[in-house]
Amino acid sequence: MTEPYQYQPRHVEKNPAKEFRIGEGRISCYLSLTLSILSLLAVLAYLYPAYLTTAELRQVYDAEQLQLLLKYAMYFSLFFAALTFGLNKGKYKLYGLVAISLTLIGFALGGYNIPIGQVEPRELSLGVDWLILAFLGSVVIFMTLEKLFPKYRDQVITRPEWAVDMFYFCFNHLAISAILIFANYHASHFDWAVSPSVQSTVQAMPVWLQVILIILAADFVLYWEHRAYHEVKTLWPIHAVHHSVEHLDWLAGSRGHFVQVFSERAMVMIPLYLLGADESALNIYVTFAALQAILIHCNVDIPFGPLKTIFVTPQFHHWHHSSEKPAIDTNYSAHTVLFDRLFGTYHLPGNYWPAEYDTTVRLPRQIWGQTWYPIVRWKQRLGKKLP
Repeated sequence: MTEPYQYQPRHVEKNPAKEFRIGEGRISCYLSLTLSILSLLAVLAYLYPAYLTTAELRQVYDAEQLQLLLKYAMYFSLFFAALTFGLNKGKYKLYGLVAISLTLIGFALGGYNIPIGQVEPRELSLGVDWLILAFLGSVVIFMTLEKLFPKYRDQVITRPEWAVDMFYFCFNHLAISAILIFANYHASHFDWAVSPSVQSTVQAMPVWLQVILIILAADFVLYWEHRAYHEVKTLWPIHAVHHSVEHLDWLAGSRGHFVQVFSERAMVMIPLYLLGADESALNIYVTFAALQAILIHCNVDIPFGPLKTIFVTPQFHHWHHSSEKPAIDTNYSAHTVLFDRLFGTYHLPGNYWPAEYDTTVRLPRQIWGQTWYPIVRWKQRLGKKLP
């Protein structure tokens, strides 16, 4: 008889050198540098909106109101840089100097007074506006949740490999136009499957029912795409990049090979395209999906109560990232737990959380190595098959 698996608690070691403490200059240093980088990017986006902003997002926000936010960001960057100089005599002063320099460059380029006019529509651009707004929203919402309701209190913000995941976060948002072009192009190949009667029926539903239908349809597609990435040996090296994260938090979900990033968006676009739901329902779904995708990777311990029997939660998805034997190839769903229950891949052992993350075979830790990892693995497999 097989012995039941012995679940163990996860141990996160304290790292005082990486902690943010008031009065040391580290907090003000990071704030000033972050605000200066975001401010300069925003100034460039105002100068070259056709090349550095996304047409879809421009329809949502008020560019003039955001200039007021830019104004405060630039001045607070200078304030925090000055505070860094006053609090610290060491290396943080250099970062403070960089922050001041970047902010002054932003002022020299026009700062928050750049005139706003008509934007020439371009099919392909860099999503600098999407990057800035997504970063600010993620920090305000999810980093706050992680500090108020931490699962692992000793896990620091700048945990190991956070810079690697920040690169993926930036890439995924800057490439949003290219991702949408590819996804729409992919969906257009399913014109033959469009049913006007089905779309009319969907559009006649209340918006809330359309949203539920979209969630279930998208979840079904994402479940099987996700499962294929795990169980088809040729695809696994691509998805393994996402699973190479060893410390989960709001930023960890950004890690993913660009092939998976593009394919995942393309696949989920198919049910959205075929259903033909109202724009309001699609917007609600996109917002829900974006927030949930970040939340389920967060370092949070929030009691979801009965909702955990319906929706994918952090505990559920953390088990998907576990390298422990009972959790391998489980919990594929993105939105609800329905399809994992239906197809026998559900794993949620009571109140236990994973003790270990990462893949069973450790991947390269650098971005370049992770990008080339699938090719390396395919060559190794091919070499074994050759006489």
